[in-house]
Amino acid sequence: MNVLITGITGFIGSNLAIKLIEEGYNVYGLIRHTSKRELENLKPVLDKIRLIEGDLTTYHSISTAINATQPQFVLHLGALTPVRSSFENPFPYIQTNFEGTVNIVHAILERAPKARLIYASTAEVYGWQEKQEPVKETAPLNPASPYAISKEASDQYIRMATKIYGLMATVLRPINTYGRKVKGFLTEYLIDSMLNMRTCYVGAPNSVRDYMFVADHIKAYQLAMNSDKAIGGVFNVSPGNPVTNKELAEMIKKIIRFKGKIIYGSYPPGYPQRPAQWDPEYLVLDSTKIRTVLGWKPTVTLKEGLKRTVEIWKAAVKQDSFEAR
Repeated sequence: MNVLITGITGFIGSNLAIKLIEEGYNVYGLIRHTSKRELENLKPVLDKIRLIEGDLTTYHSISTAINATQPQFVLHLGALTPVRSSFENPFPYIQTNFEGTVNIVHAILERAPKARLIYASTAEVYGWQEKQEPVKETAPLNPASPYAISKEASDQYIRMATKIYGLMATVLRPINTYGRKVKGFLTEYLIDSMLNMRTCYVGAPNSVRDYMFVADHIKAYQLAMNSDKAIGGVFNVSPGNPVTNKELAEMIKKIIRFKGKIIYGSYPPGYPQRPAQWDPEYLVLDSTKIRTVLGWKPTVTLKEGLKRTVEIWKAAVKQDSFEAR
């Protein structure tokens, strides 16, 4: 079966591609003109993946890619993701994330109407909620950043298209995911800083979040692909292990045996500032629906996942040092 993945060079996209190759799928990846370094995540299976150049913001290139691949599944993970950067420059987020998704939807309807779309939404679409309790899929969407707005609009557009145009789509709303050497997110920032004995900054120490190991995230896509019950559905994907940012930092500190300094209540120098008054203090998802309907369940605890991730970083650092010689 043919699978087209947008965002295939990213953290989740590359892991998903590797897993699907192992399962015998014909995997195609939509990429912009890119450097060899950006393809590094796909190195283990690069010779087995067919890459197609295209741009989410250009309908013609998306339509051409879908027509050429005739996929049974389109896994739409491609997006601009740094939340903080979206406050200062929101326009690329609207163009890539929302307009890009609209292009994907209509290219499927026109070129491969029997294809199933599985869309990577985000927990960020929920934003702030009245009660500090795990959020269900039926909760109101109150996105608290330009990034979240672009994802929420895409989420809504896909759900509209399933009803109006008959699009066969599934929306997944995952929580924060970790488990590989990739920068730009809190877990990875803390591990990188501590392994390199740098001072760590935790800007919102009391904010509560849930964290999911990458293998559990990938399993949600596999289950959605393999079940007709997923069609037309919206599913939270979250293991249910909420911790404060301070607790997360202390867990990583203990694993690494970090002896350096952690500054709570302050962001790293030069770090893009997210307006604190609109940053949700509590964002944890209720994943009862995906557990019940699709049989998904987390298999990696937060403690075990963090240990594995630290080892992944250590191994990658050794490899980088060896290649630099």
